[in-house]
Amino acid sequence: MTTGKVYIFDHPLILHKLTILRDKRTGHKEFRELVEELAMLMAFEVTRSHPTREVEVETPLAKMKGRSIAGQEIAVVPILRAGLAMEVGVTRLIPTARVGHVGIYRDPESLEPVTYYAKLPVDIAEREAMIVDPMLATGGSIVACIDALKQRGCRTIKVMAIISAPEGIKKVHDAHPDVEIYTAAVDSHLNDHGYIVPGLGDAGDRLFGTK
Repeated sequence: MTTGKVYIFDHPLILHKLTILRDKRTGHKEFRELVEELAMLMAFEVTRSHPTREVEVETPLAKMKGRSIAGQEIAVVPILRAGLAMEVGVTRLIPTARVGHVGIYRDPESLEPVTYYAKLPVDIAEREAMIVDPMLATGGSIVACIDALKQRGCRTIKVMAIISAPEGIKKVHDAHPDVEIYTAAVDSHLNDHGYIVPGLGDAGDRLFGTK
């Protein structure tokens, strides 16, 4: 389903895995595996419109015309720490992608993003950047990451989040209306602590078993 520049996936496998991911009984090992699988499935859909070019190959029987990926190469940019599991899923599907890391945490009092680390490919300006983070909640971290990419000359940026909140989507598009958002679900709202409801809790803690 598409609403403006927001793309909401409805593939049965994505919906099935997302339901298991939400379940509070799902342990951190299975949770991490599911995030990786969801990221791979979502990246498959995100890249559906990538351009291709005709190439000639020779099979054991004959020469033939095939198709090869063309256009901008990809840089996967996970937001630390929860985005790391999604990076694994995307790079399994696109092993030639470069990877940049941006460390941002949300101040528990102000809920504002604080950037503490950024290491991006030197040619990031020439690549399509795919920001990955399991949760698009307040939108502050995503906006800060987009800001950092644009400051380095990046022109094509997409956001891939497993679950999103309407408030976060609005914040991203108010700041960067050109950026496309891909998500498996848009939930009801944020609570007073900035968590997505019904959501799935703290993605980082559930990924790494830290709570």
